[in-house]
Formats: sequence, C-alpha cells, structure tokens
Amino acid sequence: QVQLVESGGGLVQPGGSLRLSCTASESISGIERMGWYRQAPGESRELVAFIRAGGSTNYADSVKGRFTISRGSAKNTVYLQMNSLKPEDTAVYYCFSVLPNYWGQGTQVTVSS
Repeated sequence: QVQLVESGGGLVQPGGSLRLSCTASESISGIERMGWYRQAPGESRELVAFIRAGGSTNYADSVKGRFTISRGSAKNTVYLQMNSLKPEDTAVYYCFSVLPNYWGQGTQVTVSS
C-alpha cells in the first residue's frame, strides 16, 4: 500500500514561513498531479495548490503570491513553501496525488503569536 508521508508542519508566528514536504513511500510512475488541501476546524476542505506532471501549477486565491508548490527531482515528492503566513492559514494540510489517487495523513500548521 503506497503512503504519502508529510512533514514540515508546526507552530509559526504571523509573517513567518514553513516548508511542507510530501513523499510517496514507494516509487510511483506517471503521477498526473500532486498537491495540497487544507482543513481548518469547523471548515470544509480547501484546495490549496497543485502541480501537474508537466510542471504547471494552480493556487487558491487566498494563497497566491505567498505559497509556492514545487516537485522534487524524483517526481514522487512535492513541496509547499509557505511565506507571509497568516492566522487564517492555520489548518491541517493534506498531501494528495491524482492518477494514481493517494492521500497523506495530514500535518498541522498553526500560525499564532
């Protein structure tokens, strides 16, 4: 069973930065896209960003200009660089892949002073 393993979450002050990483437990060929959702307490899950196999990216309006998604050279790893963090970015961040479809367990990001 392939797993997506996230890391890099934590507590940061407003205006700070974090970098999330997500790596597949096994080599996966031909992933169509990888990305991140997030879910805050009492809120529905929100698509944050994704990157396609060809390298094109999409971002939620709420994170444009602050977050950057990228893929590692092995193509089974995806990163989310989060800058200028705000308290409203507080959520559990979930990594996902499409074709094949997998989900990570989530990593907590808390932005608070």
